[in-house]
Amino acid sequence: MRRNGMCPICYLKKLFSRPSNVTDVFYDKKYENGAALTPPMGWSSWNTFRNQIDDKLLKETARAMKDNGLIEAGYKYINLDDCWHSSMRDEDGLLQGDLTRFPEGIPALVSELNALGLKVGIYSSNGTFTCEDLPASLHHEKSDAYTFAKWGIEYFKYDFCHNEKISKYAPLVFSVSVAPVGGRDILTVGCEDAILYGTAKLMPDKRLPGGMYISGLDGASGKAVFKNICVPKAGKYVLTINILKKGLYDKFLIAYANEDNYCRFEIPSQKPFNLSARYQAYIDLKEGLNTISLFNPVATRADSAMVQYQYMGKMLKEASERVAKEQGREVKPIVFSICEWGLNKPWKWGATAGNLWRTTMDIRPWWKWMMMIYGRNVKLYKYSQKGNWNDPDMLEVGNGKLSPAQNRSHFTLWCMMCSPLILGNDLRSMKKEVLDIITNKELIAIDQDELGVPAKRVKKGGIDVLARPLSGGKWAVCFFNKRGEKDFSFPVKKLVSDEYVKLPSASSYSYKEVWTGKEGAFTDAITGSVGKHDVKVYILTPQKQ
Repeated sequence: MRRNGMCPICYLKKLFSRPSNVTDVFYDKKYENGAALTPPMGWSSWNTFRNQIDDKLLKETARAMKDNGLIEAGYKYINLDDCWHSSMRDEDGLLQGDLTRFPEGIPALVSELNALGLKVGIYSSNGTFTCEDLPASLHHEKSDAYTFAKWGIEYFKYDFCHNEKISKYAPLVFSVSVAPVGGRDILTVGCEDAILYGTAKLMPDKRLPGGMYISGLDGASGKAVFKNICVPKAGKYVLTINILKKGLYDKFLIAYANEDNYCRFEIPSQKPFNLSARYQAYIDLKEGLNTISLFNPVATRADSAMVQYQYMGKMLKEASERVAKEQGREVKPIVFSICEWGLNKPWKWGATAGNLWRTTMDIRPWWKWMMMIYGRNVKLYKYSQKGNWNDPDMLEVGNGKLSPAQNRSHFTLWCMMCSPLILGNDLRSMKKEVLDIITNKELIAIDQDELGVPAKRVKKGGIDVLARPLSGGKWAVCFFNKRGEKDFSFPVKKLVSDEYVKLPSASSYSYKEVWTGKEGAFTDAITGSVGKHDVKVYILTPQKQ
């Protein structure tokens, strides 16, 4: 590890500690954009059509969604996955649709699909290229987000191919300057006026103005806080960091103003032709005194992914608001779907970055693979909440060689787990049994329940038992048979005593089984039988004693 201008003692301190107070404020803010207050429902082109998509397919699929009652059932999004766009950005450096497969352009397609009652989603990657090696949005976050918002996009899936990790190193700062946009610097504050935390430390260098610089802002271990940034009025300002040039490697820095907005500095490998350099970004400041904190929050690859996805989420919100203002209409929030495959434990930070986050690698229409995805996602129930959801990937109902029971179970489990319901089959030619599954009103109501509380697996075994509270004083209980046909009996008291499920104690519980429509009542235990790879789902209502 290179020391990057750190004092030797600070360097050793950094090796053995990571102060928890350095960047906590950066991690804690919940992502809110008014979208996806229930799990998103729609269709995506990827699972069935891969790179063979064009405007004709999208229009036919949209018509099938309307004609088959899917829009009425709640499926609102039609999402263009990878390969919707040209390998060339346009003359202004902006993304554009495939020039011959979408000859009228994406905005025209969006307008036509909107007219059918659908919202349109689109895809890019948090990398230099997408997974199919087409232009992607890393380093183009602001312009691409604005392009999507201007087109009327309302769902954005952001993949993780060709990703570049943010550097854990920070620049060596000797002062910061502030200027109004279009004006000259009105304030310069030297590093000696900063309050330092963690491994941040003043280091001497007589060649610099003030004779010192701040080192040790690397890897989420140090922070410098300037509390005397005073400006005459609120607004957007130019923030300049003045740095000592050192090191033939990239550097990264966050400047956080008043704990409510931030800007970023991405600094390339530096040639040593001059002693110092100036890097600039826009930042919003309030009238009077402001506090600006400088730090690099990246110590691990997970930190890097979090910061990058947070930034794209910020750009999507800003772009939506900007376009709404330009067009004189209400804001169209863009659902932000984080798709980094669960590699960096996004369930721990996804709620600060977007509306949903993939918890696993890509789904396949293979039963064992889907069971692996289910087994991982079901354990993460505590991380989902209204507006921020675990995503075990798109639905494969109707694809591959899944049996009717497996299709039923797949759909049911996703609904029980509060998962997004993004269809992936060919809606133009599906069987009636598939349509009946994906339009089951009771299961969709469970998935879309306004409480937004995902199921907990309260029993694991040959038959898993999942339970979740619903609005209106009801509970959903699912029995999922992973093996052969089997009878089951499950004591109600286990649901009553579970602090998460919180089923009230009652003399009896009326029920409706959602796949058969059978109704009845249970007292001490829920009993029944379920076939191999199949499910039984009961909606329970406690009866007054």
